Amino acid sequence: MLTIDCRDVLSIKNELLVYVSDQAAAIPTLKHHQFTLSTLDDDETIDTNTVITSIKEFLDSIGEGRNFAVISNNETIRIKSISGKIIERDTVQQSEMFSCTHCGFVTRYEVELNTHMRIHYL
Repeated sequence: MLTIDCRDVLSIKNELLVYVSDQAAAIPTLKHHQFTLSTLDDDETIDTNTVITSIKEFLDSIGEGRNFAVISNNETIRIKSISGKIIERDTVQQSEMFSCTHCGFVTRYEVELNTHMRIHYL
């Protein structure tokens, strides 16, 4: 499982998640300031280089490629602003959604997701 830290690009996190998960053929899970990518099969691994390349391609496509560095450290990839500038967009506020990594159950509430995930371990 890979974790992608999006603190400096929160306003584009959802779009980035869709693009990167499609490119890496991985299952995404949203969190507050990050998202995780996992595979269907525990024996498979996600290619970190593919994920990094996808993030850079996405940033280039919106004209922000030169302003952000993509840093990999073990199982975490961080998108860091080089100049200290963060991406801000005037978009409609989207509610955070949380999804179960086991079955895809989606909820707006993290507490509800945590309760739901317990059924997988009974």
